[in-house]
Amino acid sequence: MTDTVRVRFAPSPTGALHIGGGHTALFNWLWARHMGGRFILRIEDTDRERSTKEYEETIMSGMRWLGLDWDEGPDAGGDYGPYRQSERLPLYHKYADQLVAEGKAYREGDAVIFKNPEGVKLAFDDVVYGHIEVMSETLKDTVLIKSDGMPTYNYAVVIDDHCMGITHVIRGEDHISNTPKQLLIYDALGWDYPAFGHLPMILGKDKKKLSKRHGATSVYEFRDMGYMPDSVFNFLALLGWSAGENNEIFSRDEAVALFELSRVTKRAAVFDMEKLNFINQEHLKRLDPYTRLELVEPFWREMGLPVDDHSREYLAQSLVVLCGRGQTAKEAAGYSDYFVTFDAVKARYDGSDVDDAGRGILRKFYGELLALPEWKAHPLEEFTRTWSENHSVKMKDIAMPLRMALTGMKVSPGVFEVAEHLGRDESRRRLAHFGFVGSEG
Repeated sequence: MTDTVRVRFAPSPTGALHIGGGHTALFNWLWARHMGGRFILRIEDTDRERSTKEYEETIMSGMRWLGLDWDEGPDAGGDYGPYRQSERLPLYHKYADQLVAEGKAYREGDAVIFKNPEGVKLAFDDVVYGHIEVMSETLKDTVLIKSDGMPTYNYAVVIDDHCMGITHVIRGEDHISNTPKQLLIYDALGWDYPAFGHLPMILGKDKKKLSKRHGATSVYEFRDMGYMPDSVFNFLALLGWSAGENNEIFSRDEAVALFELSRVTKRAAVFDMEKLNFINQEHLKRLDPYTRLELVEPFWREMGLPVDDHSREYLAQSLVVLCGRGQTAKEAAGYSDYFVTFDAVKARYDGSDVDDAGRGILRKFYGELLALPEWKAHPLEEFTRTWSENHSVKMKDIAMPLRMALTGMKVSPGVFEVAEHLGRDESRRRLAHFGFVGSEG
């Protein structure tokens, strides 16, 4: 056994990287990085019918998107390979033969089955769940090698973890019941146990096991919905672990520095989309304008907006003016479409809510507003406030039509900040379209 902390994430390539798998991978990665150890990716592809190379690639891509880099793995190499179980079959057969030769296992056709001893107390101290012990007679004989020559999970995982020098086995709490079966195999081969730490189950808000009915379940679905990898990382880290009181928004480096396995809770974690939305919005706010633009721009293009008609400076500043609205990049794109095209405004608003009398007042006011020497938010607002008082008109009765004409929305950032950013000419064009300024305006 090595002194260096060595942990592994060992997915089966039978589907995309789901939230539970991403959560397990992240906690292993955090422990390795916190301890200056090694994070190993091992592919458990012994289910020959369901395992595919495409799913293996999808899982790796999902991990890369989350920023979970591995030190050893199928593509990275390492001293403990191969890192796919399908390439390690001779190893499994070697130890199965040894157990048969020692009378600890027996053959049944082409299968090899472990002979369960009686009266053995199987005990381990789980880093999260504490002391756990089971008597061996509560377990049945365990299949080691199936008749098709492939190893079973509970056997292969022991061989791999020992031979790869794994020091800490960190996995979901649904594996607690597997651990005693694995301890029997460690004992039969005369090997030391690694440390075990089982992570809390993730539940939906209805307190039922997370599934598709709760919404997105794969890491990539969150990417496609406009969530940032740093936000999903931050959110997953909080499922069963705390970075300290009032510390819900943190970077990867902060999480690595603070992470302790001993602070993982055994209480089931609740997957709360509202919490994820809050975290993502906070991370979006912290980005520099051009990084934020890189995230939002693909969604503008997906909406068919004329992004290339504008400078990068204008587009980046548009998202600054947006002032943190939108909990995802996709939402931010939807909330800011009026900066990119007037067509979006016309699709939402036609000006029919303003009667002739109101239109007359607006023409007078907007004509004077457009004639101001300085087109900046503060003087625009001050002028509007003074004009409304002098003409006994409620400020909202002249500011709301301005908001609707510029954005097509009842709720937006400060309308005078929007007007400043759009510029005097574009603001005039939009007001004129709705007949809110005269031809001389």
